Amino acid sequence: MSQASDTEKLRQRNRELSILNVIAQALNREINLAAALSTTLAQVAELFDLRTGWIWLLNEETGAPYLAASHKLPPALANAPTRMEGSCYCLDTYAEGDMDGAANVSVITCTRLKGLVDDTDGLRYHSSVPLYAHGKRLGILNVASADWRELSPDDLRLLYTIGDLLSIAVERARLFARSTRYGASEERNRLAREIHDTLAQGLSAITLQLETADALIEAGADPARARRTVQQALTLTRANLEEARRSVLDLRAALLEGRTLAEALPDLIASLTAGHDLTVHWQVVGADRPLPPRLEAGLYRIAQEAISNVVQHAQAENLTVTLTGTPDRVSLVVDDDGQGFDPTQVPKGRFGLIGLNERAHLLGGTLALSSQPNMGTRIEVTVPMESGG
Repeated sequence: MSQASDTEKLRQRNRELSILNVIAQALNREINLAAALSTTLAQVAELFDLRTGWIWLLNEETGAPYLAASHKLPPALANAPTRMEGSCYCLDTYAEGDMDGAANVSVITCTRLKGLVDDTDGLRYHSSVPLYAHGKRLGILNVASADWRELSPDDLRLLYTIGDLLSIAVERARLFARSTRYGASEERNRLAREIHDTLAQGLSAITLQLETADALIEAGADPARARRTVQQALTLTRANLEEARRSVLDLRAALLEGRTLAEALPDLIASLTAGHDLTVHWQVVGADRPLPPRLEAGLYRIAQEAISNVVQHAQAENLTVTLTGTPDRVSLVVDDDGQGFDPTQVPKGRFGLIGLNERAHLLGGTLALSSQPNMGTRIEVTVPMESGG
């Protein structure tokens, strides 16, 4: 074997190790899974001179695929999130177990781009890399380029190794999320016990004071003495009420326990609109995408306030609520065809709009309000996914 050939092989190995090192560092730096996946996609696209890429993950609970991350999707896909919903050829192939190893990493026609001409950036094909952990299916890494070239066996092997690194990062992030949820559940149980014990003791003390006052009145005792006993009961009542409020605030996220935001919102909408002559349209895109608990709780409260405003003030006939999740953001839209108003002249009783804006900002997002008299109202809250950690 010639020295030149050995030098070339060494150069190739150094390149591969350099790529793996960059990606491993990116994955280790990021605690947030979505950010780690996005960073890795950007690195893969740059290092392999590819145009775009995206990652499908399977929901742990349902097994349904969702778009977990993307890098420079063509406008035809980026501007139409519904086109990245549901199954496709590569996902079906993966589900059937036909992507078992590096040998099966292949270039296939993207069925999501089929029939599209405009805004595709010339993309037609992509290479699919299966993601597994201990034999369990996790998802697929797809990479694509407009002027597609056949990837060399070394490049395909390297892509598959990157897929292994991604799989480890996904499993690690999910384990961390599960431990965090377990810790939160334990804390909520602790608070529930604390509420029970505190309120039980407080109510017992209040009952004792009221019984004493009642006995004093029955016995014809000094009214001042009975009054002091009643005052003591009132003081205990106020203290217990304040404690209950504090504890309930700490437990506010428990309202979603066991359900995703997409699962909880239809029940919320139904409960708030019950008994009102209002036709409701509910839409969700990205229902299988897991959201950080902080975002779910915050968006639930925003939906609650916005829908309540429609029911109480809008005099609408139709209400549309839309939840859309993409790899980088989640948006909630509440749209009605009611009487509307001039946003520069907020009517009395509409202070809830201020609260909505504050809640959106606390989540790191923005609120867009659009309304005109007799033209309905549209509220859209958009929150970046990384703000929910």
